[in-house]
Amino acid sequence: MCGIAGIVKTANVPGRCLGAVAAMQLKLRHRGPDDEGLFEDPTRQCALAHTRLAIQDLSTAGQQPMESEDGRFVIVFNGEIYNFPVLRQELVRQGEVFRSQTDTEVLLKLYAREGQSFLPRLQGMFAFAVWDSFTKTLFLARDPLGIKPLYIWRLDQTVAFASEIRAVLQSDIGPRHLNTGALYHYLRMGSVQEPDTLIENISLLPPGHSLIWHNGQATLSRYWNLALTEDADPVEPINPAVAAELTRNALTQSVEKHFVSDVPVGVFLSGGLDSTALVGLASAAGHRNLQTFCISFDDDEFNEGGLAARTARHFQTDHTDVRFRPEEAAGLIEDYLSAIDQPCNDGFNTFCVSRAASQHGLKVVLSGLGGDELFGGYPSFRRIPQLTRLHRRAQQLPGRRLLGRLLERIGHGHRVRRLGEFLSSQGTVEDAWRTVRGFFTDLEARRILEWLLPGSQHDGGLPVQQTVTLMSTDEICQINELELTGYMRNQLLRESDVMSMASGLELRVPLVDQQLIDTVATIHSSVRLRPGKLLLAEAVPEIPEWIRNVDKRGFRFPFESWSRGPWKHLFRDIHSSCPVKCDTWYRLWLLFALQHFISTNRVEISLGKCAGLTYRTAA
Repeated sequence: MCGIAGIVKTANVPGRCLGAVAAMQLKLRHRGPDDEGLFEDPTRQCALAHTRLAIQDLSTAGQQPMESEDGRFVIVFNGEIYNFPVLRQELVRQGEVFRSQTDTEVLLKLYAREGQSFLPRLQGMFAFAVWDSFTKTLFLARDPLGIKPLYIWRLDQTVAFASEIRAVLQSDIGPRHLNTGALYHYLRMGSVQEPDTLIENISLLPPGHSLIWHNGQATLSRYWNLALTEDADPVEPINPAVAAELTRNALTQSVEKHFVSDVPVGVFLSGGLDSTALVGLASAAGHRNLQTFCISFDDDEFNEGGLAARTARHFQTDHTDVRFRPEEAAGLIEDYLSAIDQPCNDGFNTFCVSRAASQHGLKVVLSGLGGDELFGGYPSFRRIPQLTRLHRRAQQLPGRRLLGRLLERIGHGHRVRRLGEFLSSQGTVEDAWRTVRGFFTDLEARRILEWLLPGSQHDGGLPVQQTVTLMSTDEICQINELELTGYMRNQLLRESDVMSMASGLELRVPLVDQQLIDTVATIHSSVRLRPGKLLLAEAVPEIPEWIRNVDKRGFRFPFESWSRGPWKHLFRDIHSSCPVKCDTWYRLWLLFALQHFISTNRVEISLGKCAGLTYRTAA
């Protein structure tokens, strides 16, 4: 895992890129504390930067930027290619000679031989750039599921890219204007919808895509797409026992390849099914003395420390329980805010447990992220069908839309207001998903925008409908798709990357694996998405009964009580001035994190300041 950055410009743009790229590199040092390197093309049209967290081949042979033997191609790479030994052997049989044991060199030689056609053969998480010094062409690629980020800033005849927005901004190739459309979606859903960011003209390379930039022109290509088998498909559903066997084989292969490393690999272990499945599969594969980590609290509602400790004893892991109290958490607020790349309401839990793992000497950990999305573990898989049924029944009532608008405006509590908005909508699965996952209603978001940007005009639109094209037609598969490509991608994966890398820790997600998803996606949703993640439980019988039978709680912190207690002073200004009632901690945090992002990154907005918010630091 590393940090990458670069600037490329056409020949008619004057000046050098190297100074700006060096500044970008400084913003990525936390991602790669072991080594760093710079490259500048002799024509000065391209400069590349890399910061290294050494995981594979710890020698200096793995230094980046890495050049091909003939000097034509230069690569900077962030991530892991888990099947690189197999790909390497194929290249050796074709006559290639290697100077290192790295996956980076495998990528470099594959691109030199095949261009972008090799991308579907890669298994892993990745974002990388290759500069062709002969044709003056930049090639960028991102993994199929968007585990590794790659931000791109294109303006006129110059393009800058990096692993984090803070680094891209150091290129200073254009003004830092606030993207109000992305801000609207942030207020609605708690995160910015990919490929947008909060800065105009900066976007993420979409997952499963590559981009070729040549002479100021960009060509985007897709090489992978998600395809889910629906209940409506004519294919006969496979037997649950057969489905469990298929899933077991795919899980075993995924977990095993995620242990490919030249340094020890640990596991984040909660009291849940997903992380326990990882430990159970690792134990079954013969991995002994695993280091596992859990965060626990005094508040029993959120404390999974006891379950995690019992599971650790069962599998005989080397377990660390990090106990958190409100005053300790408050002391980490400043460090957490500094680690945030784009604001969101999540990530503090990952930040804290990653910090603990790093302090215990680990460089690589596995996380159970993705299990709820893939196997239907979220309440949304039950609530959304309930909402769409309610909407169909309510259509028969006279004045449905009027009632909905009334509830949205004067309803008591945010849930009632969101329900009112849903009743006045078209009642699609996407509408219901926004109701379940949403933070502020459309009306509330527009009031906040007017408060933040007085006098500005905001033209509606629903970013989810504009940017998400659902491939599924079956309702439950649409929910599955929205959770995988919406919530997981826009929030969980993004924050897991930046929060773990803030501590120089590589976080791997075996349940977010292309080959696993391709296998499980062929199983009918009637089998794949049974309540209680039954398919996962059947596929991993090593999961103890006390984990199978516990109610799902999720990896959460007691933020609600903290926001009313030791963190109360942080939100005083928002409480006193926001035109919308912030009656939950996540609404408060959303606005608090937004202001920190705007002030820290010197983002330009309509009046040159964020009129409604002031930033208050921790005491």
